[in-house]
Amino acid sequence: MSALPPKRRHPFLTPCLLPHLRGRSNRLTVSPPTRHLAAMPDPVPSVALSATGRSWVWRAMPLPLGEAARLGIDDLAASLLLSRGCAPEDIGRTLKPSLREWLPDPSIFADMDTSAGRLAEAVERGERIILFADYDVDGATSAALLLRQLRALGASVGHYIPDRLLEGYGPSAAALTALKADGADLVVLLDCGTQAFGPLESAAATGLDLLVVDHHKASPALPPALGLVNPNRLDESAEAGSYGHLCTAGLAFLLGVALNRTLRQRGWFAARPEPRIADWLDIVALGTVADVVPLTGLNRAFVALGLRRMAQRQTAGLVALADLAGMERAPIADDLGFQFGPRINAGGRVGQADLGVRLLATDDPAEAQVLAAALDGHNQERRAIEAAVTAAAMEQAMTLGEVPIAVVAGEGWHPGVVGIVAARVKERLHRPAIVLAVGADGVAKGSGRSVEGVDLGAAVLAAKDRGLLLEGGGHAMACGVTVPAGGIPAFSAFLSDMLAGAVASASAERRLSIDLSVAPGGVTPALAGALEAAAPYGQGWPRPRLAVGPLRIVQARRIGKEGDHVRIVCASADGSRLEAVAFRAADAPLGEFLLTAGQRAIYLAGRVTINSWQGRDKAELHLDDAAPAS
Repeated sequence: MSALPPKRRHPFLTPCLLPHLRGRSNRLTVSPPTRHLAAMPDPVPSVALSATGRSWVWRAMPLPLGEAARLGIDDLAASLLLSRGCAPEDIGRTLKPSLREWLPDPSIFADMDTSAGRLAEAVERGERIILFADYDVDGATSAALLLRQLRALGASVGHYIPDRLLEGYGPSAAALTALKADGADLVVLLDCGTQAFGPLESAAATGLDLLVVDHHKASPALPPALGLVNPNRLDESAEAGSYGHLCTAGLAFLLGVALNRTLRQRGWFAARPEPRIADWLDIVALGTVADVVPLTGLNRAFVALGLRRMAQRQTAGLVALADLAGMERAPIADDLGFQFGPRINAGGRVGQADLGVRLLATDDPAEAQVLAAALDGHNQERRAIEAAVTAAAMEQAMTLGEVPIAVVAGEGWHPGVVGIVAARVKERLHRPAIVLAVGADGVAKGSGRSVEGVDLGAAVLAAKDRGLLLEGGGHAMACGVTVPAGGIPAFSAFLSDMLAGAVASASAERRLSIDLSVAPGGVTPALAGALEAAAPYGQGWPRPRLAVGPLRIVQARRIGKEGDHVRIVCASADGSRLEAVAFRAADAPLGEFLLTAGQRAIYLAGRVTINSWQGRDKAELHLDDAAPAS
């Protein structure tokens, strides 16, 4: 166990801010109370049915009094870490992560040593290496990382990113055989390839050597490749399988570690410097956050260390993105998901597919600025296209009734935005959604997004095994599919039958997890800063959610270009004021509740954030829910 950091206290947490549940009564008590803490008789102000149809519950049973002191940290940090699944013995290395503490031996993964060995041979022999990567952020970051390392090693290396519209997801036989004809000796497939049986068979028949680094669900059979590194292989060891939450960028980092080690053992660095692969953890962090994998364990270390590296502004492409976004502070994990990721993705969605790889791989600041500006333009175009497709998809989805999964399709919908639109439909309906763009030939290509507790990727593989799909794959929370002409009804019916039970269970347990209950006056910049004790936050490690109230809305209005957000100003009995925003909620139950609440007392649930304006910091809530106070 790592040494625990010294016990810390935030200036306004004296001695604690956190409410504690004692015994079996589930009655909320505070020891001792502070001026801004909402001391209520029941946990999470007894909200059994909120504006969005959820009950509010504590994320986890708060710590017994004195337990945080025994662990060596303050109550707030201890509760946030433990309630997110951190084991007490891991608190030290979670608060101060290091690669030494979290990085496994890459050799535990099947085919890792074989893959590193083949790459080392290609470096030594001067063979032509091509990195064939998916067109999303995970593919771009994986390719950029290995491009940088292989260039530093003196290798002959290039990249290939398929065009989403012309080629679709993953490798094609035509693309791989063309690469062979152009002189490629070795192709490394990144974030794709696990399900590409036909294309890899065709490429292998030409004598092209293939390696696959991927994290998508695998079948019992594996495609022909010299090595397939994927912790989600069904034949993987239990130890390696425990890293199934890694995205491809994380796996590419491990492959890079193994490659350096192999070349070191072969004496390659006797006359040349060894690349410092840790210098590119900022790129790994971007891929990890943008691919929405859980920020636990090794992923958490990647992101925490990558953000630290990003603050040093060493990678030209990331600096250009930060400047483009007007970012005057060091980036946080939210910025990677909401500012950087969408711009990198835009090239693959509606622009030139390899712009993101080129941006992240360049060391030329001038080139980085040009590439970042091009991606920003594509991102604005993507947003306009997305808005139109979202409106059409949502209208269709609302006519489906209470089906377990919403499968919607439209001719002329842009294939580059169907994944984002599926996420919007899922958020609105609170159940899995698949959005399909139907081509002129009747073939539909699309993406799906799921909810917690419903394994969409497994259902898609089952549909593929039943012959309902031309192509399909993914993981628990997301998928990509190609449906034959006329096959949408059968595919939709199959998924509904297969997922009905899981969706019903997930719907019955719709709860909103709350970390803290705070009076309106307690929502301050100081509180926002204190909550960063357990950062970085993201998928699987959620940003702390506050229950705030009681208060009354004194102003509510729609904001945004499309008027799809709601901003409110609230007042409490002690004169405190609080501003809050509900994003993309204006036409949803939450927005309707806020716009019509009038003067009745309500509670709010959301995440505290800092709004900086003209040199002044002000705390506001980004809302997830609201409920009547009585």
